[in-house]
Amino acid sequence: MTTAAATPPLSGWRAGLAYGGLGLPLAFVALPLYVVLPEHYARSFGVPLASLGAVLLLARAGDAVIDPLIGRGVDRLLRRPPRDWALMALAAALLLAASFHGLFFPPVRGSPALLAWCALMLAGCYLAYSALSVLHQAWGASLGGDEAQRARVVAWREGLGLLGVITASLLAGVSLQWTSAVLATTLAAGLVGLSRAPRPQVVLAVPEAAPSLLAPLRHAQFRRLLGVYLLNGMASAIPATLVLFFIRDRLQAPALAPLFLGAYFLAAALSLPLWVRGVKRLGLARCWALGMGLAVLSFLGAVALGAGDTLAYGLICVASGVALGADLSVPPALLAGLLREEGLHGRSEGAWFGWWQLCTKLNLALAAGVALPLLQALGYAPGHADAAAGLALATVYGALPCVLKTLAGLLLWHGWLRKKVPECLPA
Repeated sequence: MTTAAATPPLSGWRAGLAYGGLGLPLAFVALPLYVVLPEHYARSFGVPLASLGAVLLLARAGDAVIDPLIGRGVDRLLRRPPRDWALMALAAALLLAASFHGLFFPPVRGSPALLAWCALMLAGCYLAYSALSVLHQAWGASLGGDEAQRARVVAWREGLGLLGVITASLLAGVSLQWTSAVLATTLAAGLVGLSRAPRPQVVLAVPEAAPSLLAPLRHAQFRRLLGVYLLNGMASAIPATLVLFFIRDRLQAPALAPLFLGAYFLAAALSLPLWVRGVKRLGLARCWALGMGLAVLSFLGAVALGAGDTLAYGLICVASGVALGADLSVPPALLAGLLREEGLHGRSEGAWFGWWQLCTKLNLALAAGVALPLLQALGYAPGHADAAAGLALATVYGALPCVLKTLAGLLLWHGWLRKKVPECLPA
């Protein structure tokens, strides 16, 4: 069996920027699609929340089923000459830029036509985003390293992703046209950087018969990790989907929305080095559990907020942002360690991260598909700030994520911490 020349984990800032740079434009897709898009279509075009939530759920769930296939394709591409994966990445970047622009500037009017156009553009965005995201994550997981080194690789990717989220949140509040243009520019820069990043460690000689598409799901620890990740991710996605509604109609402070979002994501970015240090002392799973607990404490406080409680909400944004740092840096590093434990390092990162990406999409789809219709059923409508509607919004925004986070923490304790499952093998 022949292996590629070993590449050490990212150690210098140039290597970190080269690898992590693609995370910045990919984060543009995350924020506008899950925070700005529902509010934009509901307020600008009058699309009903329940219908919009159904479109977001079906588009995300339908697209998610192809992620394992994308993952298998990425495994093959990483073993081929750089030109092959570069051409795929370029095609995906062009599709992403075009679909993103079309999504926010629809050439049609009327709810049925807008919903159909939204579904079509979402399909393009999701397909392109999946291809680039699975490639990026599999590349990072293939770099190897011990717990702290894997957390550092993830921190570079997610840290630059958070910088992209902050930039996108500020741009989206000023001009969606500029947001689209900056996305296209940074996508090009990210691909150039990735072409110069340390190459992943991959096994060049592979069996003639490819493993089954369901092979990753046959590993019990992977299924347990996916369960925790799905519940925890859905808990984080619900507030992200509803945050603009909460700021406008519950706090009645729409002008402060960019400041709140900026504080949240800046706190997450600044917390990443702290979580990487924490991993050295506590381990990956304990750090994740600590982040979940902090998130629950933060969002419980949001339920009691009302009009004008901007200072308290700002503190909640900072605390929940720190908790987000654990959600971003720990789970992918746990998965990379699990691949090493199973003896699959350098072989199947794409396939496993394909299923991982599927769960990422499902938790975001479920958040929109559950939260938006639930709000409408409870009597909330955008722009209405009466007491009953405000209480419904606060409950779905704050209390429901706490329940899901608590369930995720219990699963993490039962599947990992209680059994003291080793988190990685020595580097």
